[in-house]
Parts: sequence; C-alpha cells; structure tokens
Amino acid sequence: MDSPILANKTVLITAGPTREAIDPVRYISNHSTGKMGYAIAEKFLELGAKVIMVSGPVTVQLQHPRLRIIKVNAASEMYLACCKVFEEIDIAVFAAAVADYRPAQVAQQKIKKDEDSFTIKMVKNVDIAYEFGKVKTTNQISVGFALETNDELSHAKNKLQKKNFDMVVLNSMNDANATFGFDTNKITTIKKDLSKREFSLKQKTEVAKDIVKEITSLLINQYQYETLVRFE
Repeated sequence: MDSPILANKTVLITAGPTREAIDPVRYISNHSTGKMGYAIAEKFLELGAKVIMVSGPVTVQLQHPRLRIIKVNAASEMYLACCKVFEEIDIAVFAAAVADYRPAQVAQQKIKKDEDSFTIKMVKNVDIAYEFGKVKTTNQISVGFALETNDELSHAKNKLQKKNFDMVVLNSMNDANATFGFDTNKITTIKKDLSKREFSLKQKTEVAKDIVKEITSLLINQYQYETLVRFE
C-alpha cells in the first residue's frame, strides 16, 4: 500500500560491500551481504517511493518497476554513481559497507609469492555520506549507519554531526546474531535532536520496516515545519 508521504519521493540507497583491487585477481573487502540495504529498498518500494540503488557486489536480488540498480565494485565507482543522482533525490540512506581505504597502487599483474612478506600502502577513500552532507539541501534527508565495536553511542553521535545526518542507525558488533551474515539485526536510531530509540533483535525485513517508519517521521516533521513557516 502506498504511503502519501512517500509517494513521488526518490530515495537513494547504497548497499553491500565495496571491493578495492590489489591486483587483477585479489581485492580487499568486508563481510557485508547487502541484505539490510535491499530490505530497506523493498520497504520503500512497497510504500510508493522510487528507489535508486547503488549496490556493491551482492547475491541479493530485487526487481520492481520503480527500482533502478546501479552495480559497482570500488568505493570510487559508488561515489561517482551517487554524485550523478544527488540533486534529484529526496532521501539518502547510506547502508553500504564502504571500504575506508584502498591500495595506493594496483598491480597490473598478479603478485607472486616470491617474498616471505610484502606491504601494501593504503590511501583513504572518499567518504560518500560526508560529501553528500556538505551539499544536501534543507529539503533532503540523509540517513547513515554506524557499525561499532566500542563506545557505540559516542561514535554514532560523532557521525551524526560530522556527516550532517538527520538520523544514524547504530549497529553493535557486540550484539549476538546481528550485523553481517545474519538474517536478523538489532538497531538503535539516533536523530539530529539526539533523541534515541532502541529496537529489539528482529528479522532484517522487520528492521527495514522500523527504519523506514523512523525516516517517514522525519519527513512528517519536515513537512510540518515547512507548513508552519509558510503560514507565519
């Protein structure tokens, strides 16, 4: 069933891991499956939104007339794909597990194991959510994810401010049966006013429903504020 508040809205969702090449056959990546991002996309589509999915390499499948999937590998490819749609979106959900660093140089040929050890110099990747936070308008909503192993709330609040998020979805690696590799997840949402809401462990399809509901509440608050300003 379409939601009046989400109908005609365009949502950008990043999902899955990125792969940073070392040589033609090896890469650096992580354990992200993309399940959470794709579940969020499916829920937005159910409620009438148009979704642009920029997806790293995953096995998850999703088809819908209002869905456009842009497949990428490296973080740089994901950034360029997102940049092309930044101006047309109403909501951005940065759910991908983007590699923070990449090899400074990619070997043109397969690296042979001739030495007992070798060193890879790494350089920082562009922070896609941070870059969007610098250019987003007051009519756009930005939501990020924070996967933490310690000082979870502190790190999540720092991301909220640094990246100009309207909401952060916090995952903890200390929660059993949550985050990568599971069909379940346990989240806490933190909004710009630092209001916090904790959810129990749920199937990722149900977690997606909670996340979209929280984002919808941001839209409603935005609409009420705009209406108030208009009639003052």
